[in-house]
Amino acid sequence: MLEIKIEHFLDYCKVSNFATRSIQSLRVRLNEFNSFIDKVPVESIQDISYRHLKEFVTQSPSIHIKKARIWSLRQFFHFLKLNGWIKTNIASDFPYPKIEKTIPHFLTIEEYNSLLSFFYCRASDATGYRNLVMIMMLGLLGLRLSSVISLNMEDVDIETGLLQITEKGGKQRPLIMPKVLCLILNQYFGFLNKRQGPLFLSKRNKRLSPRTLHDVFQKAADSVDIDKHLHAHLFRHTAGTHLNKVSDPEITRHVLGHVRSNSTRKYTHLNPDQYAAYMQIHPYMEVSP
Repeated sequence: MLEIKIEHFLDYCKVSNFATRSIQSLRVRLNEFNSFIDKVPVESIQDISYRHLKEFVTQSPSIHIKKARIWSLRQFFHFLKLNGWIKTNIASDFPYPKIEKTIPHFLTIEEYNSLLSFFYCRASDATGYRNLVMIMMLGLLGLRLSSVISLNMEDVDIETGLLQITEKGGKQRPLIMPKVLCLILNQYFGFLNKRQGPLFLSKRNKRLSPRTLHDVFQKAADSVDIDKHLHAHLFRHTAGTHLNKVSDPEITRHVLGHVRSNSTRKYTHLNPDQYAAYMQIHPYMEVSP
């Protein structure tokens, strides 16, 4: 019943510069909703009630899928109201489920140095330097995987130490690079035969894919004694955690590219070093008999 309106909505999202992954998520969740509605005795879109939305959302045991479904319904029904197909956005006040916050894992300085040593020892050709540069960008700058893969050679200015990155939603911003990264990039450029196009290429001379980077992580994990699953967001949190030790949340927020300061709190969790130092001087750590 909703197929045509869903396609109109997704076209609207593309024109409105929704992120590609957001549009993919909207398509999946709204197709699920359409399948659900087709089994419900309603004759028109105006007959869909808040109760129907609630039944659809609560079908899934996963709290993250529930949240994705609510977000999709809010966006979709806003679009329907905008075009006059419904009078009220019945999804606007649907509450998001509360997700318990957890402290994400991060690499210690020793663990990250071990990975840097692993990749540095193998930096003898273009592929080796490519992998080393990527690990440094992920772990030192905290870049998102999509930002790293989308980098072009024109985005790198070694002389000024500036990197132009593309964030979610196609937003661009400059970022200062550490000198050590500039030195490695300069050596990496020496292996490349061009000065424009994708910064990171596969063996087939195409832009690097997330799958290839996953394989790079897996090879390193099999060789370095680190009891953690290596993935791009682990490096992002590593960068945020260690940066927060020597800066403040505002600087960390700028480097990670968060629009809202609340997002940074996830990456600048309770500093274990500061906590340990505090507990050593806590007046009740030692109790006299």
